Amino acid sequence: MLTGVLTAVTRCRVRKSIFSPTSAPVSPNPFIARYKMSSAPATKKLKSTKVIGTHSGTFHCDEALAVYMLRLTDEFRDADVVRTRDPAKLEPLDIVVDVGGVYDPSRHRYDHHQRGFTEVFGHGGFDKIKLSSAGLVYKHFGKQIIAQQLGGVEESDPTVELLWLRLYSGFIESVDAIDNGVNIATGPTNYSVNSDLSSRVKRINPNWNESTTDETYDNLFQKASAVTGDEFMSQLEYYIKAWLPARDIVREAMEKRLEIDPSGAVVRFDKAAPWKDHLFLLEPSLPSAPSQILYVLYPESEAPNSKWRIQCVPVNPDSFENRKSLPEAWRGVRDQDLSKVSGIDGCVFCHASGFTAGAETYEGVLEMAKKAIAA
Repeated sequence: MLTGVLTAVTRCRVRKSIFSPTSAPVSPNPFIARYKMSSAPATKKLKSTKVIGTHSGTFHCDEALAVYMLRLTDEFRDADVVRTRDPAKLEPLDIVVDVGGVYDPSRHRYDHHQRGFTEVFGHGGFDKIKLSSAGLVYKHFGKQIIAQQLGGVEESDPTVELLWLRLYSGFIESVDAIDNGVNIATGPTNYSVNSDLSSRVKRINPNWNESTTDETYDNLFQKASAVTGDEFMSQLEYYIKAWLPARDIVREAMEKRLEIDPSGAVVRFDKAAPWKDHLFLLEPSLPSAPSQILYVLYPESEAPNSKWRIQCVPVNPDSFENRKSLPEAWRGVRDQDLSKVSGIDGCVFCHASGFTAGAETYEGVLEMAKKAIAA
């Protein structure tokens, strides 16, 4: 029945599981190691016989990403894609995204353009931005995709939920926001952002002064979907392989903060690790301390006699404003001049904005933290 329509099919590349035997070694952190990751070659899963529908013509990041994510699932794995705006051609398709004017998960219809559409992610406090087709697909299929990438754990696993929320806030939400016309940021200085994923997908479309055909658009949509998929998998790989193993490290350091300084305002890490997200996620569950966490200390490298850094905790993970910046008199000053101004031996530098500084030793940055707290 769909033979005539399938001439407009696009076939988007799907990357292997990031835990396939050819992947880089997984962190031995026990938080990750408890998941089953077979060393045997994965059984090749058959291509789905179902068909995904989306609109023809100019394409956008949200449906390109939505299609990519769907083609990672068991139900729609490597499914063919029909790009059309004809309701008669969309009607028999197994799933339709970003076109058709209907949001109805029971019928696998995921459009967001219709009047009265108000769906938001609705989990983890993310309830301010309406979903695009990417957000809708991620809301309903994201846990399945993440569970598969974790080696086939249950979708109910708490780690799946943690990663599902983090990948939404760190990646999918921005796609939803841009597609719905939400400003990226506000501030006294306006600037243009042309390097985000949505802008990159926009530039894959044919230029206005080029002759085009439906086939041209379909071929370029294939490229756009692959670009969004590479970004999606890259983000997910980072969260699983790097971000997640850091969680236990950050938790342990935060629990020991009173051993570093009685104020409880200083956290020490014995190696540099992604700490900001975890600090804000874990902080509310920790026993109260005399002071809010203001500074983190960590070595610049794992080499013996490494220099040390002090970094301010921002007011939120994405903010350039700090809970308490380093003293103004230190900012932009280096070496002996900084040691003289601060009264601390072995200083190396203090950033001009006051968000970070360095010293030759751990004792030096700890003294910086104590003096900054008292300032």
